[in-house]
Amino acid sequence: MCWWLIILSVITVWVASLFKILNAPNSESDAAFLSHGHQRNVLLVIAHPDDESMFFSPTINYLISRGHNLHILCLSTGNADGIGNVRKDELYQACTVLKVPLEQVKVLDLVDFQDGFGKLWNHKLLAKNVEEEVITNGIDLIITFDNYGVSGHCNHRDVHHGICNLLIETSQRNIEAWELVSINMLRKYSGPIDIWLSILTTMCYPGGQVHCLLNEHPKKSFLAMSQHLSQWVWFRKLFVSFSSYTYVNTLKRMVTTH
Repeated sequence: MCWWLIILSVITVWVASLFKILNAPNSESDAAFLSHGHQRNVLLVIAHPDDESMFFSPTINYLISRGHNLHILCLSTGNADGIGNVRKDELYQACTVLKVPLEQVKVLDLVDFQDGFGKLWNHKLLAKNVEEEVITNGIDLIITFDNYGVSGHCNHRDVHHGICNLLIETSQRNIEAWELVSINMLRKYSGPIDIWLSILTTMCYPGGQVHCLLNEHPKKSFLAMSQHLSQWVWFRKLFVSFSSYTYVNTLKRMVTTH
């Protein structure tokens, strides 16, 4: 009987959390993010095709729904299994679902940025490539992974360090940058339930340094990820269903020191 009560309680909280997302998406914290009254030119920097759907879809939905001009730079084609061209096309299909203009989606295929564990990426070269996109598209805000990179993947972490290098070493120091906060395993697979802890986290950081963005269209995230057919195996279907990153993103202002 005790186990049934626990299961029923979890289901109840899950449903209540999902109801909160679908019916009251604008929490106090996320309503303040980029609410300066003008359109921002935003660059989302990711490592592989499908990162945008698996991890950043709440952020993408938030930005697009509020009229910001979003560009996506993917540093590799995800060619670890030799299907980089397929995965590149899948990224474009996913971006169509997410309503990101395809002319604002760019995928690199450079020798220095190849997908795979143990494939170390040159941080300075990465910063140079990102800077080119910043200058070309008039970018004034960058969003990317934090130091752990959600899953700990070395490519995700290299993207973070490359952006840090850009902020420190180049002349583009007036650019605002935000990182997706990595969370522990229990929270990561708690689905929409994690929104309560995410909202609470933002309250511990005064001054607008952390924002919690609820996903107003979680079904769209699932549909976007399903466009990555080469990756759409059973465990990724479970991931998208149970991952808190489908339902909420916590973004933290990146602060670098010289």
